[in-house]
Amino acid sequence: MRGRRLLLLLAAASCVVAGAPGLAAGSPAVRFGLQDDAWLEYGPGTLEDRVAKLDALGLDLVRVTLHWSSVEPARGEEDWQRPDALLQALRAHGLTPVVTLWGTPAWANGGRGPNWAPLRAADFERFARRAAERYRFVRHWVIWNEPNNGRWLRPVSPQVYTARLLNPAFCAIRAANPRARVGGGVTAPRAGSGGMSPVDFLRAMDRFGARLDAYAHHPYPRGPADTPFEGGCVACKTITMARLERLLGEVGRAFPGARIWLTEYGYQTNPPDRTLGVSPARQALYVGQAALRVYAAPKVDMLIHYLYRDEPELAAWQSGLENARGQAKPSLRATMLPLAQVSRRGLTAVVWGQVRPGKGRQGYVLQQLRGGRWVSVGGAARTSPRGYLRRTLPAVAGTKVRIWYPAGRIASPPLTIR
Repeated sequence: MRGRRLLLLLAAASCVVAGAPGLAAGSPAVRFGLQDDAWLEYGPGTLEDRVAKLDALGLDLVRVTLHWSSVEPARGEEDWQRPDALLQALRAHGLTPVVTLWGTPAWANGGRGPNWAPLRAADFERFARRAAERYRFVRHWVIWNEPNNGRWLRPVSPQVYTARLLNPAFCAIRAANPRARVGGGVTAPRAGSGGMSPVDFLRAMDRFGARLDAYAHHPYPRGPADTPFEGGCVACKTITMARLERLLGEVGRAFPGARIWLTEYGYQTNPPDRTLGVSPARQALYVGQAALRVYAAPKVDMLIHYLYRDEPELAAWQSGLENARGQAKPSLRATMLPLAQVSRRGLTAVVWGQVRPGKGRQGYVLQQLRGGRWVSVGGAARTSPRGYLRRTLPAVAGTKVRIWYPAGRIASPPLTIR
């Protein structure tokens, strides 16, 4: 075992990429995004219509999956038409793609499904290099999806993931584009049936010499009782948003120079999910709280919401900003205008928020509900250059406040001061 590990470490050390130093500093501020592959490719209207809807939200990032098995179903026979159209549409609207490489073709894994690892690291390395060379404008790459869960990778093995997927892709992408950054891990918040906890998986990746610029994780809640700040599991190895500090600590020890990418997150709603869902109003509240949570966290560069539209099957996922019929939930406006309470002391409260549509400093009005009418608190104001605001206002518990955005003629969902 010691000899095998030495070979792995030597192999990792042999991957020399020009420009590697200097990337550890990462982004100066967290950016927010969304992922919904199925809706983006096959939803109502045209691709242009759907990308324009994402652009109107004011988000920075769109995570998309590049399926190796679809691009290269037969060895050496590649079809890039669909990812070409999608990535160019995002680029035309100024949306930054975060591209996940996933899905092994049957010819590369002995005739098994796409969730089985390739038999040869060189095959995935070649595909990753081809993708990075083709899409040089893509600067954020994510290797695989939830490899600590057997649904997405078999075998569930940090050694296999590191040796056959992450490290080969890291070397290939960074050689093709030294300005690109590569995220690894991409772990689910819990082990699941036959899987590994993110803590055990992360630590084992370190032992096997994993190469990455950022550690990606999906800090989904354990259930509807969790909030972005409270809940989770103290004694176990599950990592939710409420336990973000644990993720920061584990990554800091295993990969001291790595940034943190939260590449999937969201709350399902009730209706329709009466078991795992929260009310639509609470989902909207948690959009703002999660944004504040990561805004204040060191080394976190991104938070990506999943999904745009609920999946129609109840057994699937219902964390969309729209329901399955295309009707907007309150979380749609919360995504455009997140608002969260920072603190309250006596008769004074502090709130934090962001105006995401538009560029640069944005005009807004903080409003308070008084006598059934929304009235201005302090008059018109402007955000920071990245759309952020932080305000202190007179408020007792139960006071309702919101952001009014005149340029878009929309308001955030009401926030009730606690």
